[in-house]
Amino acid sequence: MSITEQQLQRIMPNARRQAGVFVSALNAAMVRRQINTLKRQAAFLAQVGHESGQLQYVRELGGDRYLSKYDTGTLAVNLGNTPEAVGDGQRYRGRGLIQITGRCNYLCCSLALFSDERLLRTPELLELPQWAAESAAWFWWGRELNALADRDEFEAITRKINGGLNGLPDRLQLWERARVVLCVSST
Repeated sequence: MSITEQQLQRIMPNARRQAGVFVSALNAAMVRRQINTLKRQAAFLAQVGHESGQLQYVRELGGDRYLSKYDTGTLAVNLGNTPEAVGDGQRYRGRGLIQITGRCNYLCCSLALFSDERLLRTPELLELPQWAAESAAWFWWGRELNALADRDEFEAITRKINGGLNGLPDRLQLWERARVVLCVSST
């Protein structure tokens, strides 16, 4: 089931022209990762909508000071960044429609999408519509979020994407809108 540009705009009204930029890439990525039921698509699009500011951002916002949290310390180590302040925070900042973050995640994503390490050399590829969508679908697939979507476990999906429930009201609003637009029955 492909979604249309008009459906995407109704789900994410702030996307405006970006809906047309991303609709083909999202459809292709959803097919590849079996986000192929209306329930799965509604949950996926809601999460993508929140994480990307309704398709407005494919690169994590923040200056050097904000991104330095990814350069040293426990968070940097957990993300697979070098323990020294060498710029990994900037280089491997969140990118894509579900903000792939950290050297380790970039490497895993690169191996999955390209069968090589090109994202370590060119992390900006995740800012292009095709790879922004593909990386989001890969992340979704790898965390087995289709199964949670099938059971309407939206808060569990949010925790697996975000680590907590940040932005839950917005995510829920997007999910409800997606369910209405895609005609997903309530459980």
